[in-house]
Amino acid sequence: MKKYIVLCCSIILCAMPLFAQDFTIIQTTDLHSHFLGFSPNIDYTPNTINDDATIGGFARIATVINNIKKSRKNPVLLLDSGDFLMGSVFHLLCREEAFELRLMKKMGYDVITLGNHEFDLYPDGLARIIRAAQKYNALPAIVASNIVFSADSKDDDSLEKVFEDELVKPYTVMTKGKLKIGFFGLIGKDAAEVSPFAHPVTFADQVQTAKQMVDILRNKEKVDVVICISHSGIRKYQDKDEIEAGRSEDVQLAKEVKGIDVIISGHTHVKIKQPIIVGKTIITQSYEYGKQVAVLDLSLSKDGVVLKNYTYVDINDSIKGDPAITALINQFVQRINQQVLSPLKLTCDSVLAKTKFDLVIKEEETNLGNLIADSIRWYVNSVDFDPKDPDSRVAIGVISNGVIRDNIVVGKTGKVVLSDAFATIPLGIGMDEKKTMGYPLITCYVYASEIKKALEILTSIYPLKGNDYFIQVSGVKFTYNPKRMLFDRVTEIWIGDEQNGYVPLDYSDNNKKLYRIAADIYNATFLKIIGNFTWHILDIVPKWRDGKPIEKLTEARVDADKRKPGIQEAKEWIGVIEYIRSFKDEDGDGTPDIPAMYQGKLGRIVVEASLNPYHLLKRGTKVTWIGFIIFLIVVAIVTVVVVVVIKRFKR
Repeated sequence: MKKYIVLCCSIILCAMPLFAQDFTIIQTTDLHSHFLGFSPNIDYTPNTINDDATIGGFARIATVINNIKKSRKNPVLLLDSGDFLMGSVFHLLCREEAFELRLMKKMGYDVITLGNHEFDLYPDGLARIIRAAQKYNALPAIVASNIVFSADSKDDDSLEKVFEDELVKPYTVMTKGKLKIGFFGLIGKDAAEVSPFAHPVTFADQVQTAKQMVDILRNKEKVDVVICISHSGIRKYQDKDEIEAGRSEDVQLAKEVKGIDVIISGHTHVKIKQPIIVGKTIITQSYEYGKQVAVLDLSLSKDGVVLKNYTYVDINDSIKGDPAITALINQFVQRINQQVLSPLKLTCDSVLAKTKFDLVIKEEETNLGNLIADSIRWYVNSVDFDPKDPDSRVAIGVISNGVIRDNIVVGKTGKVVLSDAFATIPLGIGMDEKKTMGYPLITCYVYASEIKKALEILTSIYPLKGNDYFIQVSGVKFTYNPKRMLFDRVTEIWIGDEQNGYVPLDYSDNNKKLYRIAADIYNATFLKIIGNFTWHILDIVPKWRDGKPIEKLTEARVDADKRKPGIQEAKEWIGVIEYIRSFKDEDGDGTPDIPAMYQGKLGRIVVEASLNPYHLLKRGTKVTWIGFIIFLIVVAIVTVVVVVVIKRFKR
């Protein structure tokens, strides 16, 4: 009798996957250290509800997670798709304190993956973050499957040791309820492309890696469910809700790799109304910055994993924050104040200025973009300009939308506090000995013709590559015709500013005057490589004042205090803060006011679309004339063919 009972039990256990088994996935992605509700942070009230307009906040997310777990009898998985770092004042101590990972562990994350911004602090910085979390015994399971370490360089050895110690694994397997679930993690091609500081780490092809992981998980580990946590992304058509499948790396992944049940997508900050289903693979993405949490109720049956229900939970002031998470975040605020901001005689809540209007970033010339670009030019000139030497003045400041991460909004009080100002431009790491946080500013000299090439990034590269390549400028304004030949769309350029006026710039090759421009080192890096992307049509060579090429951009960093030995890096984020603090107190209340000039656009970027042949060819470069000649040849050939056909038809 016992034998029959054992046999029956064995048959039932083996057949379990044939019976429907429910489970739930809670997903976040691209949290970017946004612990507090925003914007502005000063309005955030996690302990009360319905009294502020802020969104996000880890304490509110924790409440949602706990409520979902309580409402489900089936297993619940909490997953994150990467870029949990870089975006607020809290990441300033991430290498020492690992605030992000400690919070995620406290909130109950089961498995997370790495995004491109986890590499912003170099491989060693990421290794330090993970070791710090390990020290606090607060490390969630991390999967990263397509990381490739260098055999020739030692610069990634500390991170490689982290992988060898299995603090990060290529895959992991967990048993939840009666389900055996396998997880692996990927960084996609676009994410890898915008990870210059990951070097010498590289990233293997995600499709080939995924095929290997699926094979291991299905055939070796014998899992019931395969989940890919991907920092690759989903793309939408501009101004539409439809998914652009051809540019959506995770859609392509699902098409090319069979056996993935669910792809938990990140990187592209996309909000989708419903999951994308490709074959038998379910794909979702949960927006950005903790604004929303995605909840998938799933069921495993003999037909595979099927979607039962899908909801987005908006994280706003209708949700009371979890008290334990709020208390922990408050402790972190004190650490930031004491260890980072006290030398500046500031705190996270220090009021820098007041504003009567929102400052926002969009895919166009914006008031926030103008302010930040102005701050770069102003800050460098305030620390590294000799009035006796006019050519040492920075003529142009440049910033890309890709590194501007948040808006400044009026909120309840109109006060602009440090944490909100920092969140607009939070990214990066220095090249100094201590690798201090924040991108350093660099300057270089370029010809007027190269200024035009730099502006063509907006006219021609941005439409191809997206919002990250839209540039905001200071000290220059220009017009362009989007109907002209690619890479030759800028038609007029003026140098100057709103206070002193603008003068036309001769951007012909004959103008050999050198102009000093300033940018953060990240954007400057792309200036150097943009030529390769454009078949060397837009080659730009950053130069020293004597015209010699700059071999290493790190040598062009701006020294904010020449009285001290070495280079005291002029930090981009400090420049923004100091620029805002420099504004006049217009109403006499002791607090600076954001100038009214920033209330709207300043006409620095003007589109003049025209198909008029004169406007299409005016001051055209070789690109335009070659294109025009090819056009004439094509027209001539077509004309000849038409004439021949007509003659034959008449016969």
